Amino acid sequence: MREEENTRLTRTGPGTPAGEWMRRYWQPIALSEELAGARPLVAPKVMGQNLVLFRDEQGGLGLVDRGCPHRGADLALGRLEDGGLRCCFHGWLFAREGSCLDTPAEPADSPLKSRVRLGSYPVREINGIIWGYLGPGEPPELPALDCFQAPADHAFAWKGLLECNWLQALEVGIDPAHASYLHRFFQDEDPADSYGKQFRAASQGTDLPMTKILREYGRPDIDAARTPYGIRLTARRTLDGTDTQGLPMDGSRTHVRITHQVFPHAFHIPLDAETAITQWHVPIDDNSSYWYALFTSVGGPVDQDEMRRQRVGAVTLPDYRPRFGRANGYGYDPAEQRTTTYTGLGTDINVHDQWAVEGQGAVQDRTREHLGRSDKAIVMYRRMLGEAISAVERGEDPPLVLPAEEAERLHGPVALDGIGPTDGWLEHWTAVTDKQRADSSWAQPLGTDG
Repeated sequence: MREEENTRLTRTGPGTPAGEWMRRYWQPIALSEELAGARPLVAPKVMGQNLVLFRDEQGGLGLVDRGCPHRGADLALGRLEDGGLRCCFHGWLFAREGSCLDTPAEPADSPLKSRVRLGSYPVREINGIIWGYLGPGEPPELPALDCFQAPADHAFAWKGLLECNWLQALEVGIDPAHASYLHRFFQDEDPADSYGKQFRAASQGTDLPMTKILREYGRPDIDAARTPYGIRLTARRTLDGTDTQGLPMDGSRTHVRITHQVFPHAFHIPLDAETAITQWHVPIDDNSSYWYALFTSVGGPVDQDEMRRQRVGAVTLPDYRPRFGRANGYGYDPAEQRTTTYTGLGTDINVHDQWAVEGQGAVQDRTREHLGRSDKAIVMYRRMLGEAISAVERGEDPPLVLPAEEAERLHGPVALDGIGPTDGWLEHWTAVTDKQRADSSWAQPLGTDG
């Protein structure tokens, strides 16, 4: 890749080609739990823009620029009172939609407040994530994906900070081959203890743990295909090794893992037979980003307390910064690397991914990389990204900026991790997932591209 193209795809500040493209979509801004305290206000930075997100006294959400339009004072320390956000410098009060309600230092009959407006942005809250639209005109409709349609008790939201550019953070999630190495475990845990843990459960339709499959089958057959929502990735591993009792397998069964890139900047992967993870990668600035994940179950409700308990100890609050990082070697243990994990970085796969993408530098230098056949989805996504940026430059709508009737038709997609027949695997898993959705209390049937 040429250096100028790398810059074009990775820089997302106001006025940049990728920044103008990314602003055409809803962006995760914060977790709902971040506004759960005594003072429901946070000051996120998104795509280089400094913002303030708050709940007013009526519970309504406001997303506004951080600098007061009077003389630029920092509204992150503003007072939440009198139906809005009040600047501490001269007491100017702003409603959540940006109108100025009060300029108390001015004469009582001053018309100034009617001429002043604080920059504000559409905002909505879905299943534990607060979303904002920072682009021009009216915001697009969100597609009817499972993560947006699931009942509140069937979803769990979480986030984490990465000290690197958004694009390399996303690309690790559309790389099916890396899991056999970066996330390799040398021993298999009891799948019964796998709730909420990535790559620990038994693969659907078998008692074979995912750890064994990834460890022993490091050359998956990978296919990537464009879909209306992004890219569908299929990784197949024909089972011709040994089972959990050490008995030979004859290749008549195949492990199939189906994951997705969901445009613009998410991936969708299985956690277990009922639960999938949809994860977005949102720039803070060009050198750092947050990932936001929604865990969604088409079966029973999610144990939200347990999911949070498993994750909260790995970060520091309020910034959701990982406790292991570059400053402490990501917790590297050489003895563990010899005996337990491929990396020696503990059992939290988020730390593995963090090391992989932060180690590429703040912004990966793609002029030096050498891509292989296993990188086909990454090549496809970069091409789609370039095409979408060019569309916005021409004044056109990029993919997934849809009218309501089209957005409502995009259901799913289905992420799968299962073992079934080698012959007829597609028909087999289509029937399994169709039945699963039919039995679900809320999941809608899929179209041909689910």
